[in-house]
Amino acid sequence: MCVGLGAVSTTFITGVLMTRKGLAKPVGSMTQYDKIRVGRGKDKKYLHYGEIVPLASLDDMVFGAWDVYPANAYESAVEAEVLKAKDIEPVRDELLAIRPMKAAFDRKYASRLDGDNVKDCATRREMVEALREDIRRFKKENDCDRIVVIWAASTEIYVPVDEAVHGSLASFEKALDANDTDRIAPSMCYAYAALLEGAPFIMGAPNTTVDIPAMWELAEKTKMPIAGKDFKTGQTLVKSGFAPIIGTRCLGLNGWFSTNILGNRDGLVLDEPANFHTKEVSKLSTLESILTPEEQPDLYADYYHKVRINYYPPRGDNKEGWDNIDIFGWMGYPMQIKINFLCRDSILAAPLVLDLVLLTDLAARKGRFGTQRFLSFFLKSPMHNYEEGEIPVNHLFKQYVMLKNAIREMGGYEADEEID
Repeated sequence: MCVGLGAVSTTFITGVLMTRKGLAKPVGSMTQYDKIRVGRGKDKKYLHYGEIVPLASLDDMVFGAWDVYPANAYESAVEAEVLKAKDIEPVRDELLAIRPMKAAFDRKYASRLDGDNVKDCATRREMVEALREDIRRFKKENDCDRIVVIWAASTEIYVPVDEAVHGSLASFEKALDANDTDRIAPSMCYAYAALLEGAPFIMGAPNTTVDIPAMWELAEKTKMPIAGKDFKTGQTLVKSGFAPIIGTRCLGLNGWFSTNILGNRDGLVLDEPANFHTKEVSKLSTLESILTPEEQPDLYADYYHKVRINYYPPRGDNKEGWDNIDIFGWMGYPMQIKINFLCRDSILAAPLVLDLVLLTDLAARKGRFGTQRFLSFFLKSPMHNYEEGEIPVNHLFKQYVMLKNAIREMGGYEADEEID
């Protein structure tokens, strides 16, 4: 069940439906393409994820959504202009049947959105109960064994962690009943409802939603997996892969300037400063755990890191990212690296949605609950226990080792850190 039926969700759903008919390939999906070595020496072999662990089949997936706009999945996919007609029309009937449920929405959290397909809830508790009923009804009507809820909607305004409300499940529920609309975002209502209904929850935006002690406690209590936050698609994917090159080669960094132009609904929402701040916090967090001054003070003690996102309607979903990287080498001599990534936001996000849904569902069936750190490979700002001083892993290749080892362990194989 997708929160949001915009460009990302409809690209994901359409791609899965087309793949099921043999009319498209799920390129970019680790669960559908990647192979992992299991065993060692003469016993080693390379297997697809589905040959190691019992992933759900694409044929068994059923799609539902909430959205502030009433357009069905077909109308939304056409309007998003991500996919060509030839890639939408063969599954038109299936898309027409996916109509979004009314969203639990508070406009002060995304002021640039003005849809009217919104629940008439007077309180946050009413939002939660309405969402729980949606999940129960969808599960029953579609004869589903299991549900996974994933946030593929817009970035909310930044909600800082407040110990008095977010520090424990009891304090969160007290604030919920007191209708604390300033510190309990609508996204938190979705997560709370999902977990209470036995559905794992994935946060695909940089919202604080499940990255708070109250939700960690609820995930432990309900024995449900949670994951977040913020799909790692374009510029941050490049950053988490390229920064390790600088670090591994022991080159110094003076500064890294990143800017983007984006014209889809996400770009519109992020054009609001309060919403951009949430994204900025997420995107700025990547370098600091890869190029650390504590480990290499001569190289990374005082670099400047700046991130910008600019709304530019003509570009639509075709995001463009520029990175200017000022490095220095032998005897402190300066050098520069320029990266220009012309990407398609939803085309990169869709396979992440598929992988996150399938792997979170797998984790639930394998008895894994709480924060699923092995899914950090797919996320910009990986959740971690900041209360205990845990440092998040943003290094792409270390994240890949974590991903592979989780798959190995869930498949009954030994974990290892051999590079292959």
